[in-house]
Amino acid sequence: MAATVRVVELRGRRIEITAAMRAAVVEEMPEIGWIGNEDLRDKVADAWAAALASSSFTRIGAMKPSGNYDSRPLRHGTQADHIRSVTRMAVRIAEEMAGLFPGFRCDRDILIAGALCHDIGKVWEFDPENVKRWRADPRAVGMPSLRHPGYGIHICLTLGLPEAVAHMAAAHSGEGELVVRSLENTILHWADYTFWRVVEAAGQFADSDPWLQGG
Repeated sequence: MAATVRVVELRGRRIEITAAMRAAVVEEMPEIGWIGNEDLRDKVADAWAAALASSSFTRIGAMKPSGNYDSRPLRHGTQADHIRSVTRMAVRIAEEMAGLFPGFRCDRDILIAGALCHDIGKVWEFDPENVKRWRADPRAVGMPSLRHPGYGIHICLTLGLPEAVAHMAAAHSGEGELVVRSLENTILHWADYTFWRVVEAAGQFADSDPWLQGG
């Protein structure tokens, strides 16, 4: 993990990414340590550290644990738990296919990095300050103005993550129906959708939504 302070600019805000900020991200998502390439590993931690610093959140687990800002939250667990679970499922899918098909080739580091960053744009879509603005005047800039895949592209590219990772943040959800998904993103897409479909079938969505005012 990089020990030096890295200075980046995100939405016009100067952010100093420190070792302590990186460590806090890794503590919430230890699967970052599964990434073999050190530079990619550091950039994933930096991206999340900068994303949080540019929002009203101090940690990933402080975000509403749901798929969209206005969908029902998990009965138990956090947004970090969701991201970690999807990452672990994606890796197991790739391992299963690699064991079955001799010619199966998947970039494990990209798969892990993309899975860990697929919801990074939720720092924008789920930020209570943004949600309050949007709900006050939905026609001003939209509601939400940007979904998390769109803002995720911005964070990934700004922080220097590979195009393949930005693609996974951008197109893991419905937006991906408009493009051809990479192999790694296809695996992520189905791991992500499996997570939420199983949550629904198992009755693990909360009955009410205290995260939205009036919920």
